[in-house]
Amino acid sequence: MSGTSLDGLDLALCRISGSGTGTKVDLLAFETMPYEEAFKKEIRKVFAKREIDFQHLTLLHAMIGTRHGDMVLSCLKKWGIPAETIDLIASHGQTVYHAPRIFHGLSGYPNATLQIGDGDHLSRRTGIITISDFRQKHVAAGGEGAPLALYGDYFLFSKKGETRFLLNIGGIANFTYLPGNQNIAKIFATDTGPGNTLLDAFAQELFGLPFDEDARLAANGRVDDLLMEILKSEPFFTKPLPKTIGPELFSITWAKQAISQLPKGNPNPYDVMATLTRLTADTIVEAILRVEKDQAARQSLYISGGGAHNPLILKHLKEKLPELNIKLMEKLGMDGDAKEAVLFAVLANETVAGRVGEDLTLGGVPMVGMGKVSFPG
Repeated sequence: MSGTSLDGLDLALCRISGSGTGTKVDLLAFETMPYEEAFKKEIRKVFAKREIDFQHLTLLHAMIGTRHGDMVLSCLKKWGIPAETIDLIASHGQTVYHAPRIFHGLSGYPNATLQIGDGDHLSRRTGIITISDFRQKHVAAGGEGAPLALYGDYFLFSKKGETRFLLNIGGIANFTYLPGNQNIAKIFATDTGPGNTLLDAFAQELFGLPFDEDARLAANGRVDDLLMEILKSEPFFTKPLPKTIGPELFSITWAKQAISQLPKGNPNPYDVMATLTRLTADTIVEAILRVEKDQAARQSLYISGGGAHNPLILKHLKEKLPELNIKLMEKLGMDGDAKEAVLFAVLANETVAGRVGEDLTLGGVPMVGMGKVSFPG
């Protein structure tokens, strides 16, 4: 799994039995293989941009597939695991553009999303059957192609008697809602807005740092109330749940346009970090408060992703959501940093072993088998 933060490739080695709600996962090993800065630079040339060099995108599609294959082989060697003992690779690929209808607004055009990193190249490089490009079938079946964490979250973590919000704060923040009465018609997943994407971008631009470690930059600033008001005027935040979005909207350009509207000019850099950190937390809180909860059950919020390591975000969530028991994902026996990669392994397992059919729905979309299969030979 590689997400919108472009940190690197998350690799989770999983042993899986069963399928659907009977799925059992043992996480045997996990590693994040960081991307070199030069590699990130090449991806950023096409990442979340409407106008690009199309040849470069085409070349990256093949190159990323091969590069991810090399990373898989390197990791397996480090773990002492022969490649021939692996049944399947589940490859999310690298999202380069996410365009749901609520973002593109073009009449006659569907939801769409694009991930690159060709599965055939990955399979040929590793010699392992590869399932990739998961999001297209979800879009074809009527969804937005995200957040696909919904499936694995439901299969692995739904629990009768406990209403669970499973919050992932990656580049974009999203949560899965699992009501304690296990009413499948009420289960959904949604994006809430920016997670770490703006925090990382401004940490790099203003301070030359890859990210705001332990929220030290934000802790030295104050929230700019007027800037916050301008940022929150973005129409996405008031659109109905569920919904999805990406850095195509929540970009450094979007935030700078808001900053340019301040009458006093550019604010203190630390205040920018404080305000963007609060924006992430506020928009998560406001989305959760809009959910019609199953009040008969205990209410809990489990957090994963890079934002789970941000103490200011956690502090604000606890202050604003006192009715929820807020914990890290590890309390459910899952490494929060590995969770997204594990959930795509679960999707691959569903493709080869699960029950699919138009009579089954989850989040308003038929339970389709997602992903394209690439054989080494």
